[in-house]
Amino acid sequence: MPRPRVLVVDDEEGMLEVCQETLERLGDDVEVVVERQSARAVERLKDESFDVMVTDIRMPGVDGVTLLRKAREQDPDLPVLMITGFPTIETAVECLRLGAVDYLTKPFLPDDLLANVKRFLQERRLADENRLLRRQVSRDYAFDDLVGTSSSMEAVFETVRRVADTDVDVLVVGETGTGKELVARAIHRRSRRGTERFVPVDCGAIPEHLLESEFFGYEKGAFTGANNRSIGLLEFADKGTFFLDEIGELPPLLQAKLLRALQERRIRRVGSKTETPVSVRVVAATGRDLDKMVAEGTFRQDLLYRINVVKIQLPPLRERGDDVVRLAQHFVQRHAREMGKNVKGIRPDAVEVLTHYRWPGNVRELQNVVRRGIAMTRADEIGIEDLPDTLVIASGDQGARLVASAAAGVAAGGGGAPALGGGGFFEERARRMAAFEREYLAAMLEQHQGDVTAAAKEAGIPRGTYYRLMKNHALKANDFRG
Repeated sequence: MPRPRVLVVDDEEGMLEVCQETLERLGDDVEVVVERQSARAVERLKDESFDVMVTDIRMPGVDGVTLLRKAREQDPDLPVLMITGFPTIETAVECLRLGAVDYLTKPFLPDDLLANVKRFLQERRLADENRLLRRQVSRDYAFDDLVGTSSSMEAVFETVRRVADTDVDVLVVGETGTGKELVARAIHRRSRRGTERFVPVDCGAIPEHLLESEFFGYEKGAFTGANNRSIGLLEFADKGTFFLDEIGELPPLLQAKLLRALQERRIRRVGSKTETPVSVRVVAATGRDLDKMVAEGTFRQDLLYRINVVKIQLPPLRERGDDVVRLAQHFVQRHAREMGKNVKGIRPDAVEVLTHYRWPGNVRELQNVVRRGIAMTRADEIGIEDLPDTLVIASGDQGARLVASAAAGVAAGGGGAPALGGGGFFEERARRMAAFEREYLAAMLEQHQGDVTAAAKEAGIPRGTYYRLMKNHALKANDFRG
């Protein structure tokens, strides 16, 4: 983190020396700046950032009350401690009205000055951090714990165990919903930085024109609307872990600035002339092919080398075997408790559906399906009737293929409900659903003489969806016209 700065203003040389000597007891982490000329202090407040100001009230030229007013114009949140050898009620009231945080009377004990300034610095830092947290994009996390015993996940766990206690940067790759952020958090918790902050940022969720100021912070006056100094996410993550989610979404200009920051471990706030050292461990994640992006010239090769010290490949859920059931049971226990429902498990028929589905949305999709099942069930177990119809249909033996072949069979047979056949419940359900879809779509087209817009409107579905369904069932609008 950057060194906090304290500005002390007093026209008496002896008082400046006492204040400086006292405040230097705060240690090397605090920079104490002294100024005898109050007019010069006004200029310094315009050009520089301070975390606390200590000022005398009676001074030639610009007095302390005026200096307080000028400081408030530059930084409304700057803590100001007033000191004076001639206290009056009127002066004290005026200082407090203008925003002074406290008031010391000369002579004062050095420990009183030290305690006040230390408290103000802590409050200032907390205010900066809270302001940053409010700016961060809120996130819903897919799940709380890594769950799985498949060989592919065991390989992931082993890599996490090996790299966690080192400080190397890590790249986590995998499809959307596989739990990349969860792996990053696991690395952080097991590392030496585990007691410090884990700062996640979604590179694709922040507008491009705000990325630089969000990453690096900014000084007061750096751009229109920058009324106060603000720390950035990298600075906020100092001593902790900085998680760059969807790093492939970073624009080229920021890629270059991020590369330099990661190489030097120093950042420069927007509008600042000085650099601030930071100690962060970087974990990046992406669902995109960064090697392909490098070949296309949309991602910097040197940045890829920098973040890809260790790569962790997360497998999609469809390749994790029995982990689907383990995760589903994990979500039942977690969300049933959260939702206040007495749901204890999943019936075998629903388990069969879950294990045969392809899970394009991976773990996140499974979590949402389980939450829906908990909400829908009237029993203490989730059954097949509590799952989405689309999922049940698609979970048959190559569900999409079954629906298509069933539709083709209905078309060849001239419509009507298909006869019972082999293959069990799921194949039969897929055939009947396909038959119903085709008959309904055809009836709407016949009623509206091939007018797809009118048919879709009466059916209550988007026209684009209606066209897609027509294509699935080999229906053509021209066949219903005339």
